[in-house]
Amino acid sequence: MAAAPKPSDDGALALTPPRHVAIIMDGNGRWAKERGMPRTLGHRQGVEAVRRAVRTAIELEITYLTIFSFSSENWKRPVDEVDDLMGLMKRFIRRDLAELHKAGVCIRIIGERQHVDTELMTLIDEAVELTKGNDRLTLVIAFNYGSRGEIAKAARRLAEEVAAGKLDPAAIDVGRMADALDTSGIPDPDLLIRTSGEMRLSNFLLWQTAYSEFVFLDCYWPDFDKAAFEGAIREFWSRERRFGGLTKRSTA
Repeated sequence: MAAAPKPSDDGALALTPPRHVAIIMDGNGRWAKERGMPRTLGHRQGVEAVRRAVRTAIELEITYLTIFSFSSENWKRPVDEVDDLMGLMKRFIRRDLAELHKAGVCIRIIGERQHVDTELMTLIDEAVELTKGNDRLTLVIAFNYGSRGEIAKAARRLAEEVAAGKLDPAAIDVGRMADALDTSGIPDPDLLIRTSGEMRLSNFLLWQTAYSEFVFLDCYWPDFDKAAFEGAIREFWSRERRFGGLTKRSTA
């Protein structure tokens, strides 16, 4: 069993990290509105919070960090806001890719390619290719992602294999289904954090979070910092994870 966090010699809390943390980054627009700013400025500050979260994940030796960057439902937002979000993704890759690569970050994207413009997809593909050999932190970006669509796509893929005579229906189990998802090869999140005070999954990692611990924070995403991240991990370690059993168990 992994050790819970203990005070270090200098009184600081030595955090044993969960292996995989997933974050629903919520509240950019409300953060901006409360300050009398346009929503676009809230999204820009949200990118700064992403940079802080990645640095903190590396510092805490978290192995996987998954962030919900753009949902498949976000296309319903005003065109100007969607265009701005796409532009922010492009600028994030162009500005941060070299630094992320130098830091040993492996970038992985989950979600659909449809509707995403060619320039952005090219940047995404280049980032994934450049960093695929890194192993310090795997940064999973859920972009144009929706969990129900992901599960339906996986089921359709398995059904096609059955129809083609390549797969026995009896062989479809939890493991085979997981392998058909976008997150194949990535361990399920131990901890899911959502900012802004909302308490729902919003079509994010519905299959993968079956036994994740959820921590909901009142702060908006632009205010999420190292202290908030560490606080969520402290809360994670206060939970008893039994996975349906009677005794506490950890996968870390």
